[in-house]
Amino acid sequence: MGDRTAFKGLLESPEPSLRWKARVEILGESRDSRIVRRLEQEVARSRRVRSLLEVEGWLERPGRGSAVYHKWLGVQWVLASLADLGYPQGDERLRTLVDRALRCWTAPHYFADVEWDSTGRAYRARGVPLIAGRSRRCASQQGNALHFATALGLTDERCDQLVERLLHWQWPDGGWNCDKARSAATSSFHETWLPTLGLWEYGELSGRTDAGLAARRASEVFLRRRLFRRQATGQIIRPDFVRLHYPHYWHYDVLAGLKVMLRLGLLSDHRCEEGLDLLEAKRLPDGGWPAEARYYARTDGRNGVRAEHTNWAGRSVRQSNPWITADVLAILRRAGRWAA
Repeated sequence: MGDRTAFKGLLESPEPSLRWKARVEILGESRDSRIVRRLEQEVARSRRVRSLLEVEGWLERPGRGSAVYHKWLGVQWVLASLADLGYPQGDERLRTLVDRALRCWTAPHYFADVEWDSTGRAYRARGVPLIAGRSRRCASQQGNALHFATALGLTDERCDQLVERLLHWQWPDGGWNCDKARSAATSSFHETWLPTLGLWEYGELSGRTDAGLAARRASEVFLRRRLFRRQATGQIIRPDFVRLHYPHYWHYDVLAGLKVMLRLGLLSDHRCEEGLDLLEAKRLPDGGWPAEARYYARTDGRNGVRAEHTNWAGRSVRQSNPWITADVLAILRRAGRWAA
Protein backbone atom coordinates (compact mmCIF):
# COMPACT_ATOMS: atom_id res chain seq x y z
CA MET A 1 0.00 0.00 0.00
CA GLY A 2 2.88 2.35 0.81
CA ASP A 3 4.29 2.30 -2.70
CA ARG A 4 0.84 3.14 -4.10
CA THR A 5 0.77 6.15 -1.80
CA ALA A 6 4.22 7.12 -3.11
CA PHE A 7 3.00 6.77 -6.70
CA LYS A 8 -0.08 8.88 -5.95
CA GLY A 9 2.23 11.54 -4.54
CA LEU A 10 4.14 11.60 -7.83
CA LEU A 11 0.98 11.72 -9.93
CA GLU A 12 -0.36 14.65 -7.90
CA SER A 13 2.94 16.43 -7.33
CA PRO A 14 3.16 20.21 -7.85
CA GLU A 15 6.38 19.39 -9.74
CA PRO A 16 5.33 18.83 -13.40
CA SER A 17 8.39 16.69 -14.17
CA LEU A 18 7.38 14.22 -11.45
CA ARG A 19 3.87 14.04 -12.88
CA TRP A 20 5.46 13.48 -16.30
CA LYS A 21 7.58 10.65 -14.92
CA ALA A 22 4.50 9.09 -13.31
CA ARG A 23 2.55 9.16 -16.57
CA VAL A 24 5.25 8.46 -19.18
CA GLU A 25 7.93 6.42 -17.44
CA ILE A 26 5.83 4.55 -14.88
CA LEU A 27 2.42 4.18 -16.57
CA GLY A 28 3.84 4.16 -20.10
CA GLU A 29 1.57 6.87 -21.55
CA SER A 30 2.52 8.11 -25.02
CA ARG A 31 4.39 11.37 -25.35
CA ASP A 32 2.11 12.09 -28.31
CA SER A 33 -1.02 12.17 -26.17
CA ARG A 34 -2.67 15.55 -25.64
CA ILE A 35 -2.37 15.42 -21.86
CA VAL A 36 1.35 14.56 -21.96
CA ARG A 37 2.07 17.27 -24.53
CA ARG A 38 0.39 19.84 -22.28
CA LEU A 39 2.35 18.50 -19.34
CA GLU A 40 5.63 18.85 -21.23
CA GLN A 41 4.87 22.49 -21.94
CA GLU A 42 4.31 22.92 -18.22
CA VAL A 43 7.69 21.26 -17.61
CA ALA A 44 9.34 23.75 -19.97
CA ARG A 45 7.85 26.66 -18.00
CA SER A 46 8.60 25.20 -14.56
CA ARG A 47 10.76 26.93 -12.01
CA ARG A 48 13.22 24.02 -12.00
CA VAL A 49 13.76 24.18 -15.75
CA ARG A 50 14.11 27.97 -15.62
CA SER A 51 16.84 27.60 -12.99
CA LEU A 52 18.66 25.04 -15.14
CA LEU A 53 18.50 27.27 -18.19
CA GLU A 54 20.20 30.05 -16.30
CA VAL A 55 23.30 28.27 -17.60
CA GLU A 56 23.06 30.61 -20.60
CA GLY A 57 23.88 33.59 -18.39
CA TRP A 58 26.44 31.64 -16.40
CA LEU A 59 28.30 30.74 -19.59
CA GLU A 60 28.95 34.38 -20.33
CA ARG A 61 30.78 35.02 -17.06
CA PRO A 62 34.50 35.81 -17.42
CA GLY A 63 36.72 32.75 -17.36
CA ARG A 64 34.00 30.26 -18.22
CA GLY A 65 35.30 29.38 -21.66
CA SER A 66 33.07 26.81 -23.33
CA ALA A 67 32.04 25.50 -19.88
CA VAL A 68 30.51 22.37 -21.37
CA TYR A 69 31.77 19.99 -18.72
CA HIS A 70 32.08 22.20 -15.63
CA LYS A 71 30.81 20.10 -12.71
CA TRP A 72 27.87 20.36 -12.29
CA LEU A 73 26.95 23.71 -13.80
CA GLY A 74 28.05 23.10 -17.39
CA VAL A 75 25.96 22.57 -20.52
CA GLN A 76 26.51 18.80 -20.44
CA TRP A 77 24.74 18.36 -17.11
CA VAL A 78 21.97 20.86 -17.80
CA LEU A 79 21.00 19.11 -21.03
CA ALA A 80 21.15 15.67 -19.39
CA SER A 81 18.81 16.92 -16.66
CA LEU A 82 16.38 18.43 -19.17
CA ALA A 83 16.29 15.12 -21.04
CA ASP A 84 15.40 13.33 -17.81
CA LEU A 85 12.75 15.84 -16.73
CA GLY A 86 10.42 15.42 -19.70
CA TYR A 87 11.40 18.59 -21.53
CA PRO A 88 9.51 18.75 -24.87
CA GLN A 89 11.34 17.29 -27.82
CA GLY A 90 12.50 19.35 -30.77
CA ASP A 91 12.54 22.71 -28.98
CA GLU A 92 14.80 24.87 -31.12
CA ARG A 93 15.43 27.17 -28.15
CA LEU A 94 17.87 24.51 -26.92
CA ARG A 95 19.66 24.20 -30.25
CA THR A 96 22.49 26.56 -29.27
CA LEU A 97 23.25 24.60 -26.10
CA VAL A 98 23.11 21.24 -27.87
CA ASP A 99 25.32 22.61 -30.64
CA ARG A 100 27.85 23.71 -28.07
CA ALA A 101 28.01 20.24 -26.55
CA LEU A 102 28.17 18.39 -29.88
CA ARG A 103 30.85 20.76 -31.16
CA CYS A 104 32.90 20.05 -28.05
CA TRP A 105 32.70 16.24 -28.26
CA THR A 106 33.32 16.00 -32.00
CA ALA A 107 36.41 18.22 -31.99
CA PRO A 108 39.20 17.09 -34.38
CA HIS A 109 41.48 15.66 -31.69
CA TYR A 110 38.90 12.98 -30.84
CA PHE A 111 39.46 11.57 -34.32
CA ALA A 112 43.20 11.15 -33.84
CA ASP A 113 44.63 7.98 -32.27
CA VAL A 114 47.93 8.57 -30.51
CA GLU A 115 49.81 5.41 -29.64
CA TRP A 116 51.94 5.65 -26.50
CA ASP A 117 53.86 3.18 -24.41
CA SER A 118 54.21 5.62 -21.49
CA THR A 119 51.28 6.50 -19.25
CA GLY A 120 52.75 9.91 -18.40
CA ARG A 121 53.16 10.85 -22.04
CA ALA A 122 49.60 9.70 -22.79
CA TYR A 123 48.20 12.40 -20.54
CA ARG A 124 49.97 14.99 -22.70
CA ALA A 125 48.75 13.58 -26.00
CA ARG A 126 46.65 15.82 -28.26
CA GLY A 127 44.44 12.98 -29.36
CA VAL A 128 43.01 9.77 -27.94
CA PRO A 129 45.72 7.64 -26.29
CA LEU A 130 46.03 4.12 -27.63
CA ILE A 131 47.82 1.94 -25.07
CA ALA A 132 48.24 -1.84 -25.37
CA GLY A 133 45.81 -1.83 -28.28
CA ARG A 134 42.96 -0.15 -26.35
CA SER A 135 41.63 3.39 -26.73
CA ARG A 136 41.77 5.18 -23.37
CA ARG A 137 38.83 7.55 -23.61
CA CYS A 138 36.22 8.94 -21.16
CA ALA A 139 33.44 7.73 -23.44
CA SER A 140 30.77 8.78 -20.94
CA GLN A 141 31.20 12.29 -22.34
CA GLN A 142 30.32 11.36 -25.92
CA GLY A 143 27.78 8.78 -24.73
CA ASN A 144 25.93 11.31 -22.61
CA ALA A 145 25.83 13.82 -25.47
CA LEU A 146 24.39 11.17 -27.78
CA HIS A 147 21.79 10.35 -25.12
CA PHE A 148 20.51 13.86 -24.46
CA ALA A 149 20.60 14.97 -28.10
CA THR A 150 18.42 11.96 -28.93
CA ALA A 151 16.10 12.35 -25.94
CA LEU A 152 15.60 16.07 -26.65
CA GLY A 153 14.92 15.45 -30.35
CA LEU A 154 17.85 17.62 -31.46
CA THR A 155 20.14 15.20 -33.28
CA ASP A 156 22.16 16.08 -36.35
CA GLU A 157 24.95 14.53 -38.44
CA ARG A 158 27.40 14.88 -35.55
CA CYS A 159 25.49 12.19 -33.68
CA ASP A 160 26.60 9.74 -36.38
CA GLN A 161 30.14 10.90 -35.69
CA LEU A 162 29.64 10.18 -31.98
CA VAL A 163 28.44 6.68 -32.83
CA GLU A 164 31.46 6.11 -35.07
CA ARG A 165 33.84 7.23 -32.31
CA LEU A 166 32.18 5.09 -29.65
CA LEU A 167 32.33 2.03 -31.88
CA HIS A 168 35.97 2.79 -32.64
CA TRP A 169 36.87 3.10 -28.96
CA GLN A 170 34.88 0.08 -27.73
CA TRP A 171 36.99 -2.42 -25.81
CA PRO A 172 37.09 -6.17 -26.49
CA ASP A 173 34.85 -6.90 -23.49
CA GLY A 174 32.18 -4.54 -24.84
CA GLY A 175 32.65 -1.35 -22.81
CA TRP A 176 34.92 1.67 -22.51
CA ASN A 177 37.62 2.89 -20.15
CA CYS A 178 39.88 5.94 -19.81
CA ASP A 179 42.38 4.24 -17.48
CA LYS A 180 45.90 4.95 -18.80
CA ALA A 181 47.53 2.00 -17.01
CA ARG A 182 48.80 -0.60 -19.47
CA SER A 183 47.49 -3.35 -17.19
CA ALA A 184 43.88 -2.12 -17.44
CA ALA A 185 41.99 -4.75 -19.40
CA THR A 186 38.40 -4.45 -18.12
CA SER A 187 35.87 -1.78 -19.02
CA SER A 188 34.81 0.84 -16.49
CA PHE A 189 31.19 0.82 -15.28
CA HIS A 190 31.33 4.63 -15.02
CA GLU A 191 32.51 5.03 -18.61
CA THR A 192 30.21 2.37 -20.08
CA TRP A 193 26.65 2.98 -18.88
CA LEU A 194 26.07 6.28 -20.69
CA PRO A 195 27.49 5.11 -24.05
CA THR A 196 25.30 2.01 -23.76
CA LEU A 197 22.24 4.19 -23.19
CA GLY A 198 23.09 6.70 -25.90
CA LEU A 199 23.91 4.09 -28.54
CA TRP A 200 20.70 2.17 -27.89
CA GLU A 201 18.45 5.23 -27.98
CA TYR A 202 20.07 6.66 -31.10
CA GLY A 203 19.99 3.26 -32.78
CA GLU A 204 16.25 3.05 -32.09
CA LEU A 205 15.68 6.54 -33.48
CA SER A 206 17.94 6.37 -36.52
CA GLY A 207 17.65 2.71 -37.44
CA ARG A 208 21.40 2.22 -37.08
CA THR A 209 21.66 -1.45 -36.22
CA ASP A 210 25.39 -1.16 -35.49
CA ALA A 211 24.64 1.23 -32.63
CA GLY A 212 22.05 -1.10 -31.15
CA LEU A 213 24.32 -4.12 -31.45
CA ALA A 214 27.17 -2.24 -29.77
CA ALA A 215 24.83 -1.30 -26.90
CA ARG A 216 23.73 -4.92 -26.46
CA ARG A 217 27.35 -5.98 -26.40
CA ALA A 218 28.15 -3.31 -23.81
CA SER A 219 25.26 -4.44 -21.59
CA GLU A 220 27.16 -7.64 -20.92
CA VAL A 221 29.80 -5.65 -19.01
CA PHE A 222 27.13 -5.16 -16.33
CA LEU A 223 25.14 -8.36 -16.69
CA ARG A 224 28.18 -10.61 -16.40
CA ARG A 225 28.73 -8.99 -12.99
CA ARG A 226 25.07 -9.00 -11.90
CA LEU A 227 25.20 -5.18 -12.06
CA PHE A 228 27.48 -4.64 -9.06
CA ARG A 229 29.61 -7.72 -8.25
CA ARG A 230 33.11 -8.75 -9.22
CA GLN A 231 33.05 -11.53 -11.75
CA ALA A 232 35.85 -13.52 -10.11
CA THR A 233 34.92 -13.29 -6.43
CA GLY A 234 31.29 -12.16 -6.30
CA GLN A 235 32.22 -9.31 -3.97
CA ILE A 236 30.57 -5.90 -4.33
CA ILE A 237 32.79 -3.89 -6.69
CA ARG A 238 32.42 -0.57 -4.84
CA PRO A 239 30.22 0.40 -1.89
CA ASP A 240 28.81 3.32 -3.91
CA PHE A 241 27.50 0.90 -6.54
CA VAL A 242 24.81 -0.27 -4.10
CA ARG A 243 23.81 3.21 -2.87
CA LEU A 244 21.09 5.23 -4.56
CA HIS A 245 21.90 8.65 -6.07
CA TYR A 246 20.16 11.36 -8.10
CA PRO A 247 21.32 12.83 -10.40
CA HIS A 248 23.96 10.33 -11.46
CA TYR A 249 25.93 12.70 -13.71
CA TRP A 250 28.59 10.28 -15.02
CA HIS A 251 28.68 8.05 -11.93
CA TYR A 252 27.38 4.49 -11.88
CA ASP A 253 25.21 2.78 -9.31
CA VAL A 254 22.76 -0.14 -9.43
CA LEU A 255 19.89 2.24 -10.17
CA ALA A 256 21.72 3.66 -13.20
CA GLY A 257 22.46 0.11 -14.34
CA LEU A 258 18.83 -0.95 -14.07
CA LYS A 259 17.67 2.19 -15.90
CA VAL A 260 19.92 1.12 -18.78
CA MET A 261 18.51 -2.43 -18.66
CA LEU A 262 15.00 -0.95 -18.69
CA ARG A 263 15.75 1.02 -21.87
CA LEU A 264 17.29 -2.03 -23.56
CA GLY A 265 14.41 -4.31 -22.55
CA LEU A 266 16.67 -6.57 -20.49
CA LEU A 267 15.05 -6.44 -17.04
CA SER A 268 13.80 -10.01 -17.52
CA ASP A 269 17.40 -11.26 -17.75
CA HIS A 270 17.98 -13.40 -14.65
CA ARG A 271 21.21 -11.51 -13.98
CA CYS A 272 19.14 -8.43 -13.09
CA GLU A 273 17.28 -10.25 -10.31
CA GLU A 274 19.71 -9.45 -7.50
CA GLY A 275 19.71 -5.77 -8.46
CA LEU A 276 15.91 -5.72 -8.47
CA ASP A 277 15.87 -7.47 -5.10
CA LEU A 278 18.23 -4.83 -3.77
CA LEU A 279 15.94 -2.02 -4.91
CA GLU A 280 12.94 -3.65 -3.28
CA ALA A 281 14.87 -4.06 -0.03
CA LYS A 282 15.58 -0.31 0.06
CA ARG A 283 11.89 0.67 0.10
CA LEU A 284 11.07 2.94 3.04
CA PRO A 285 7.97 2.58 5.25
CA ASP A 286 6.20 5.36 3.33
CA GLY A 287 6.58 3.37 0.11
CA GLY A 288 9.28 5.54 -1.44
CA TRP A 289 13.02 5.25 -1.85
CA PRO A 290 15.83 7.36 -0.37
CA ALA A 291 18.77 9.25 -1.85
CA GLU A 292 21.45 7.46 0.16
CA ALA A 293 24.21 9.70 -1.18
CA ARG A 294 24.61 12.58 -3.60
CA TYR A 295 27.27 13.90 -5.95
CA TYR A 296 26.35 17.59 -5.89
CA ALA A 297 27.66 19.63 -2.99
CA ARG A 298 25.65 22.84 -3.03
CA THR A 299 22.66 24.51 -4.63
CA ASP A 300 23.08 28.08 -3.40
CA GLY A 301 23.58 29.55 -6.85
CA ARG A 302 27.28 30.20 -6.33
CA ASN A 303 30.02 28.78 -8.48
CA GLY A 304 32.11 26.14 -6.77
CA VAL A 305 33.20 22.52 -6.77
CA ARG A 306 30.24 20.27 -7.64
CA ALA A 307 27.74 23.13 -7.37
CA GLU A 308 24.28 22.67 -8.90
CA HIS A 309 21.72 24.94 -10.50
CA THR A 310 18.84 23.34 -8.59
CA ASN A 311 18.09 21.21 -5.55
CA TRP A 312 17.16 17.56 -6.11
CA ALA A 313 15.61 17.03 -2.66
CA GLY A 314 18.92 16.38 -0.94
CA ARG A 315 20.17 13.24 0.77
CA SER A 316 18.48 11.27 3.54
CA VAL A 317 18.46 7.57 4.33
CA ARG A 318 15.14 7.97 6.21
CA GLN A 319 13.09 10.17 3.90
CA SER A 320 11.95 9.38 0.38
CA ASN A 321 13.44 11.20 -2.57
CA PRO A 322 10.75 11.65 -5.24
CA TRP A 323 13.19 11.54 -8.17
CA ILE A 324 14.63 8.21 -7.09
CA THR A 325 11.18 6.89 -6.20
CA ALA A 326 9.95 7.68 -9.71
CA ASP A 327 12.89 5.87 -11.31
CA VAL A 328 12.54 2.82 -9.06
CA LEU A 329 8.80 2.46 -9.62
CA ALA A 330 9.30 2.65 -13.39
CA ILE A 331 11.84 -0.18 -13.18
CA LEU A 332 9.80 -2.36 -10.82
CA ARG A 333 6.64 -1.96 -12.87
CA ARG A 334 8.39 -2.94 -16.10
CA ALA A 335 10.01 -5.87 -14.29
CA GLY A 336 6.57 -7.08 -13.16
CA ARG A 337 7.29 -6.45 -9.49
CA TRP A 338 4.83 -3.61 -8.93
CA ALA A 339 1.44 -2.67 -10.34
CA ALA A 340 0.03 0.84 -10.34
